[in-house]
Amino acid sequence: MSKSSEEDYRSLPLNSTLALAALVVIIAGMKVGADLLVPLLLAIFIAVVCTAPVQWLNSWGLSRRASVCTTLLVLLTGLLLIGVLAVNSFGTFIETLPDIESRLYEHYWNLLNTMAAHGFAINPDQLGELFNMEEGESWVPKIIGELGNLFMQSGIVGLLVMFMLFETLNFRDKISRALENPAPSLKRFGEFSLTLKRYLAVKTMISLATAVLVWLSCILIGVEFPLLWAVLAFALNFIPNIGSALAAIPPVLLLLIAPDGGVFQALLLASAYLVINFVLGNLIEPRVMGQALGLSTFVAFLSLVVWGWILGPAGMLLSVVLTMTLKIALDSHPQTRWIARLLGPGQRTAKNAKSRDASLPPWQR
Repeated sequence: MSKSSEEDYRSLPLNSTLALAALVVIIAGMKVGADLLVPLLLAIFIAVVCTAPVQWLNSWGLSRRASVCTTLLVLLTGLLLIGVLAVNSFGTFIETLPDIESRLYEHYWNLLNTMAAHGFAINPDQLGELFNMEEGESWVPKIIGELGNLFMQSGIVGLLVMFMLFETLNFRDKISRALENPAPSLKRFGEFSLTLKRYLAVKTMISLATAVLVWLSCILIGVEFPLLWAVLAFALNFIPNIGSALAAIPPVLLLLIAPDGGVFQALLLASAYLVINFVLGNLIEPRVMGQALGLSTFVAFLSLVVWGWILGPAGMLLSVVLTMTLKIALDSHPQTRWIARLLGPGQRTAKNAKSRDASLPPWQR
């Protein structure tokens, strides 16, 4: 072993310790500043998605500033329209919430009494005290409250998106003036930006298609507040593994206890959710994104736990997006590409690898 190799080997534990200490400090800082980071991260991802229509409009002859203003106007109009409809549906839901909770509580006691009558060793009174359903807070207002806080931050996120889009007009010029040799950095940033925009665009379109299909299913089956459940399905579709199941729980329970509903209608709605998420999430999404833009099941679930612990419920919504952003950033640099491959879904066949590489730019093959 040469002298330089021996020194590198001896410094490996120290470097690993320093890297681990830096990671702990970064995670602690993110957890403390979660209230500031969540709107900022949402704005960054929305701005990245909006750069595609800005570039498309610019290619058709509009100036960059006019393209940004047009994109922001269309985005604001769409969000206001959906927001007004969602707020109206949300207000109606809040008005009927006490009646829904009383019906749910009645079905809960009927279920416990039925199970106790068939020989199960269940005391409804003791189990009711265990869950403390009368005196404790209901889980439904907590979920609605978290969603309400998320919508209340939309104004701040919108302003951040607007300023970020205008800032991107001169971003490459700033990098060129700030660095002595900007070509390698701009190349890596271009790779990262292109792959991230592709991933976010596909994920957003899949989530939007999920929301539309959920809205149609709720209307056809006869569920109350279909737009509210569609918005919920759109948001929770970004959560890996359990997001689709969480989105299906409120409408299925509501249909189960509704006067014109029942077990058959609830099972039909649950089957519709299952088919929608299986087709879009397991068949269409992997084909559109490709294996290179995927995560292993363990990494996806671990990201849900870690980002949810750091950033709260919003971190769970952004868990896959944040982890994919990290994976794409690691994949754009040769020295960290091996970490990105560890986060991936596994070995691809030679045919899939060849077809995927043929569709990429030369610097990403």
